[in-house]
Amino acid sequence: PGLPTPSIEGNKYSRGHAVIAGGAEMTGAARLAAQGGRRSGAGLVTIAAPAQAFAVYAAGEPGTIIKPLDSAADFTDLLSDPRKNAVLCGPGGGVTAETRDKALAALGANKACVLDADALSVFEGDAGALFAAIKGPCILTPHEGEFARLFGDLPGDKLSRARAAAEKSGAVVLLKGADTVIAAPDGRAAVNAVAPPTLATAGSGDVLAGIALGLLAQGMAAFEAASAAAWIHGRAAADFGGPGLIAEDLSDLIPDVLRQINDGTT
Repeated sequence: PGLPTPSIEGNKYSRGHAVIAGGAEMTGAARLAAQGGRRSGAGLVTIAAPAQAFAVYAAGEPGTIIKPLDSAADFTDLLSDPRKNAVLCGPGGGVTAETRDKALAALGANKACVLDADALSVFEGDAGALFAAIKGPCILTPHEGEFARLFGDLPGDKLSRARAAAEKSGAVVLLKGADTVIAAPDGRAAVNAVAPPTLATAGSGDVLAGIALGLLAQGMAAFEAASAAAWIHGRAAADFGGPGLIAEDLSDLIPDVLRQINDGTT
């Protein structure tokens, strides 16, 4: 299946409403993810922001909705809205009990989920609790360090390890790197080699998680969304980035990649 395309009779609501759990201190991470989600086509993106950081989030991109929350329970209440159909937890959240609670709330809300960064690290030593909570479409996006915290020292090459992790967790595993491997629980796998070294910059992974989130919000299946997100992310940097690339640039380059696809020039 191809990338989601807007319907002539569609509207912003029919393109999905994604929710991102924002952190109190590293506020840039959720904001970068929100840009990735919106640029990849989600009709609406809400950042669920800690109340004390509301002003920081509200001063950002005006098209991103900011919802101030006081607790993980408020986050659960927010997700009870059936129109909100995809959730990202982890970027900038902190390795805290609240991040753990939000990740479990997202997985329990019957939404498509992306778990990244701190929402992975917070389950170090208790990965079984995370895996038991994964019941629906879910993408885990670890780098090698986060992968080891969840899955330990699995044997074999990178492809074999990612496949084993996907089977064990019940999630699509996007194991990042110069040769990013995307593996599904049913054994399907893809290798994305479009990852220039300029992507080794703070916030790049947050944008990647946001792209995957935006594709999930539009109804794309988890394995296809993860594979497409990795490819779009790498293509943006390789074809339109170059020296001096920073994470803030990546989202603005996504339309160039999508235009290439639409024009059949890639």
